[in-house]
Amino acid sequence: MGTRVEIQLWMDDEPQARQLIADGMAEFDRIEAGMSTYRETSEISAVNREAATAPVVVSAELFDLVRRSLELSVQTGGAFDITYDSVGHLYDFRARERPAEQAIADNLAAIDYRHVLLDAGKSTIRFTRPGTRINLGGIAKGYACEQVVTLLRKAGVTNALVNAGGDTRLLGDRRGKPWVVGIRDPDDESKWVTRLALDDEAISTSGDYERYFEEDGVRYHHILDPASGRPVAGVRSVTVIGPDATLTDGLSTSVFVLGVERGLALIEATPGYAAVIVDAGHRVRFSTALASD
Repeated sequence: MGTRVEIQLWMDDEPQARQLIADGMAEFDRIEAGMSTYRETSEISAVNREAATAPVVVSAELFDLVRRSLELSVQTGGAFDITYDSVGHLYDFRARERPAEQAIADNLAAIDYRHVLLDAGKSTIRFTRPGTRINLGGIAKGYACEQVVTLLRKAGVTNALVNAGGDTRLLGDRRGKPWVVGIRDPDDESKWVTRLALDDEAISTSGDYERYFEEDGVRYHHILDPASGRPVAGVRSVTVIGPDATLTDGLSTSVFVLGVERGLALIEATPGYAAVIVDAGHRVRFSTALASD
């Protein structure tokens, strides 16, 4: 998943607790094995290689997460779009490489969630345009956290924290106290813009400081605008809180792309979810549910 993962839990039986942590880590590994575009053997890599030629049969799990992703694309007017990788794969943030303008222009038309066709009866994915690629990086980490918490809950765990990079799923409280989660300053990882007391919630943060490089005073980061194939400007970080880590993950990306005003409007229209946005001027904005607390 390209990030650090963590599981904390409380249980009286230490051997059982250690086994559950191992089971949770195995669940992270299982999901990554199927959904990582960095693995040639993954299901999603097979889809990206073959779906423009013929429908590709996939597991119910991958099919359902792609379906949910496309539903979020419709809900956000295309701000969330897993086909962003049609251009996104041309960036290499570790190597500090970005595509030339002509390369972006040549591949931009392949970004459109409507190029992805699903057949529920056959559990297949097909692309209508050559060059289209999908990437679940904006939703799969949250999904994985939610799945691990579900595993722990079924085993009888009542208090736990599961984290994968910017996505966290909390199970219950912190043994009688709320979990206190800090939202970091985009310019200084040792400082917080605010802290939130949470209980049995998911919280996801998308920031321009996660994977980026700077060139000639311009910050190139991994959150791309599907309309342009270029990094989004105007927002530094978005944090979304709600009951489902899969959706908080997808919504944090969506709000980042939409910008402050349209992003807050999306959150206000999504019952049970709240957001904190740090804009390009370092101003902190809260959705109504948090501003009234």
